[in-house]
Amino acid sequence: MPYCCQCGKQVQPADIFCAACGARQATAPPPSTDYLGSIHPRTASILCYIPIVGWIPAIVVLASSRFRNDRNVRFHAFQGLYLFVAWLIVDWVLGPVFGFPGFRFHLIPPIAGLLKAAVIGVWIYMMVTVSQERMVKLPIIGEMADRSVSEQR
Repeated sequence: MPYCCQCGKQVQPADIFCAACGARQATAPPPSTDYLGSIHPRTASILCYIPIVGWIPAIVVLASSRFRNDRNVRFHAFQGLYLFVAWLIVDWVLGPVFGFPGFRFHLIPPIAGLLKAAVIGVWIYMMVTVSQERMVKLPIIGEMADRSVSEQR
């Protein structure tokens, strides 16, 4: 049980003022609300490449103050977001076009399925290379991510 810092009377832990003398009590600092404070930059970069749902950690990383000045993590967050946009283009645009029964000939493989597998393969490849702390810039997406990071400064 704590005691008043002014008069020495017993006070409750949640009391801001002493009931006997009215002196303001020393309070503990508020708990830290930085949820990303203990996350390693490599882990944050890897999370940005989780297939299909990696856009969520990418947005969290870009919005956090923890990684505001970390160019490498921000690059991976942007590249993960742009890779997700590529997935959406394949899934929502090319999927219906090439998945239409009139376009499926015996000689043409299901192009949308192959493109989806390729995007998932790139996500997995990026997770592995980032975990090894290698910097890989994907062909068009990497240039866009690099430009986005440069514009942030």
